[in-house]
Formats: sequence, structure tokens, C-alpha cells
Amino acid sequence: MTDSSPEALAALHAKAYDAMHRGDLREASLAFERLLAQRPDQHYYHYMRGLAHKYLLDWPVSLHHNLRAIELADEMDEAEHWNAAIAATALGEWAQARRLWADCGVRVQEGEGPIEGDYGVAVVRLNPWHAGETVFMRRIDPVRARLLNVPLPESGHRFGDIVLHDGASTGSRLDGEREVPVFNELERLVASEFQTFVVFASCPGPDDLEALLAASVPGLGYTEDWTGSIRNYCMRCSYGAPHRHAEKDEADDGWRVERHLGIAAQSRHSIEALLQGWASQAPGRSVDAIETRECPVPEYREGGNWWVGPEGEEEETAEDAVDESPR
Repeated sequence: MTDSSPEALAALHAKAYDAMHRGDLREASLAFERLLAQRPDQHYYHYMRGLAHKYLLDWPVSLHHNLRAIELADEMDEAEHWNAAIAATALGEWAQARRLWADCGVRVQEGEGPIEGDYGVAVVRLNPWHAGETVFMRRIDPVRARLLNVPLPESGHRFGDIVLHDGASTGSRLDGEREVPVFNELERLVASEFQTFVVFASCPGPDDLEALLAASVPGLGYTEDWTGSIRNYCMRCSYGAPHRHAEKDEADDGWRVERHLGIAAQSRHSIEALLQGWASQAPGRSVDAIETRECPVPEYREGGNWWVGPEGEEEETAEDAVDESPR
């Protein structure tokens, strides 16, 4: 039985797709490469190799094989067009990306540079191969978006980052009363100018918190109350901020005086000016600590078909479980 025999090719075909299903992208890529050596004009092998390299974030190879799949296909298939457009976007090949979006019937801004439009609000799962924190984003083209929340520093991301996301939704979340899609992040393209500051403050009542959330100073990006949205550990303990655990931290009305907030700002000076002004305007307001923690974007982790998303998995392991409520 030779490599070109029908039996050998069938076995290699099964091996390639099995590796892809298991998330062994490099093994899958090698198998599809061997298949293409025997069947160079099979468009679906080009598509699958391009898909494997999309999830390896290897954009030149992904673009090459998706474009070849488009050339060889008997009829229009949006899958390879979308994946080619994603790769072209990642590489900054804007003319190519515009042509591919037009072929899909997606309207984009005309011009020569990056696409800048309003494609609505959605949710992105950051570092989906790592922890999968979910935040809201505003899509500025079909697969690029600007982060609207203040992500946890451990995510390596910041408010205002521009990220590349996948084209296929892996679920939905509520934005008010409206459902919006969830997309997996593929790569951070542009880092924001804003730093993330973690602030621990005492707010005697809801009005005090609202005043802080509404306050503004030069250099401020966004202030977000993390107290209710992040519950998986005591954030004050994690950052070493002094406090004590009471048996009951809430008042009779359920209000939690101790708040932890994520604030995006260009400098610590902006944060200090914001908080000093807020604390001086009403009794009982205080700032317990201002912390910063710079973390890199977690390294890409190979293995496992993370691109399916939690909604597509039969079960979720304990070590991968995260709070899936976007803020």
C-alpha cells in the first residue's frame, strides 16, 4: 500500500480530521499538507489547512490556503471567504480584505486603510485558550473591535484595546434586554493607551458609587464597579489591600460599602485627582488603596479545541471554569 493508494489516502484523511477534532493543530496541518501533496486541487484540504493555521494564528499560511480554496471551489462558500478575510485583516492587507467582504455581501467602508465602521456591540471571550474572561466590545469592522469594559489585569488586556475576533459566534449574552453574540478573540492588534488601576473604596450608599462612576477628569477612560460582577475570589486579599472580613459586609438593605473598581486611565495622577475630588464631596467616602498590576497577554496555548467555546462543549473542567457574565 503506497502513500497514493486509496486506502492510504483514506487513512490519512481520517487522521487529519481526527487531529483537527482533538485540537492537535500541528498534526492536522502536517496531515493536510501530505494530502495536498497527493491531491493539490482538492479545495477542502486547502480550506482545512487554512483553518488549522487560523487557530495557530499563522496568518500568511492561513490566507494562502483559504485563497487557494476559493480559487478551486466550484461554487461560492462563505467559510473560506470569511477565514481569508480574517487572515487579510490580521496582516493589514486591507484591499484584499475589502474584496473578500464584498464577495460575502458584507458592506464595509471604502478606502485604502483600516476599515472603520460601526458593526454594533457584542461580547468577546479574551484569551479563549487560557481563561476566557468575557467583556463587551464595539465592532469597528466585521472582525475587529474595541473593548468597552475594563478587563482584569491578569487578562493582559486594557479598556480600548483593538482585538481581532473570530467570525463564528460561540453563544450569546444579554446586553440589557437584547441578546448579542459572543466571539472568541484571536489576537490583540492594538494595545490601548490606558492603564488599568484597581481601586478599593468605601461607598456609604448607592448614590456615592454612582457619583464615582459618573466623575470625570482629564486622562480618564472608564470607571467600572467590579464588586458584583467578579465573585470568584476576594479581590482585596488578592491585591494585599488591608481590610477585614466581616461576618456580614452588607447593611440591612443589602448594600456593600466596600467596593472594588477597575478604572482605565492614562496615568496615576488622573486616578488620584478623580478619587480625591470624589472623596471630598460627601462624608463617609474613602479610598483604601490604588493598585496597579501590569500583566502580559497570556501565551497562546496549543491543544484542545478552544475555538468551539464553552457552549459547544459537553462539559467544562474545573480548572477551566470562569465567570461567564460579561460586564
